[in-house]
Amino acid sequence: MKIIGTGHALPSLVVTNDTLSKFLDTSDEWITTRTGIKERRILSTETLLDLAVEAGKNALEHAQLDPKELDFIIVSNVANNFVTPSLSSIIQGQLGATCPCIDINVACTGFVYAIDMADAYFKTGRYEKILIIAAEEPSKFVDWKARDASILFGDGAGAAVVTNEAPENLIAIHLNTTCSTEPLFYERAMEPNPFNEIPQPSHPLIMNGREVYKLAVSSSISDIQKVFEKTTYTPQDVSLYLLHQANTRILETIRDFLKEPIEKFPRNIHKYGNTSSASIPILLDELNREGKIKENDLLMFSAFGGGFCTGAALIRW
Repeated sequence: MKIIGTGHALPSLVVTNDTLSKFLDTSDEWITTRTGIKERRILSTETLLDLAVEAGKNALEHAQLDPKELDFIIVSNVANNFVTPSLSSIIQGQLGATCPCIDINVACTGFVYAIDMADAYFKTGRYEKILIIAAEEPSKFVDWKARDASILFGDGAGAAVVTNEAPENLIAIHLNTTCSTEPLFYERAMEPNPFNEIPQPSHPLIMNGREVYKLAVSSSISDIQKVFEKTTYTPQDVSLYLLHQANTRILETIRDFLKEPIEKFPRNIHKYGNTSSASIPILLDELNREGKIKENDLLMFSAFGGGFCTGAALIRW
């Protein structure tokens, strides 16, 4: 697998910690010291579809690829306004592509799972060029009257074009799901049904921060270790660790375990907060366009999210 193009898109509205402190019982110092987040981007005048299409276009332009050359589109998304048709099919039309497409929901781990899916399709010989888009709007899941989750999230979209060139570049990947729904979940009521005798729960995102922290750290470390076990590489061989941007404390704990320098752990959580499955491709595109990823660099992706779903992948650039 070879990544030949990257892209991302963000809402225009910047919401700082000071802005949140005007209507929440919080402060810039409280949020920064506990999360590392200084500001985030929130959808206001744009839609999630706008971001997804822009990110996809940017990745295709970067790859110098016409949308009609795509063989498949994978869109990672937790929730959006459309239940049907799929978000991917709407994006496909907006981009001017003519290929089949699919939505996946693996929470914040969606981009890593999409990489695995693309690799599986390549191995069948069915497809040669795949566009992956991760588009998320978690700002619509949270209770903006409570600070526990609302301070953490931001909206955004990231994208990557991958091809079946250099199949050896996806060196190893490990995915895992442990059924643990209580620490992090979001339920929405469906339409009223006169025959339904079961109550329809509906509430904002519920998150047990301590449990999420423990699961995130242990799962990410375990996944990364399992990836190394499948290879001859060591943590020292990795050029950059692109971890899901959920919380600075989580990132630091993982880095401390691996005993690698901070320079290998690029971050943008201070600017964007937790953008769910979009966080890794957004970070990847920023690094790529800044020239911080060199040919033959080894990149370790690692993500974790509700479910509890996790995954890690070692990729050569």
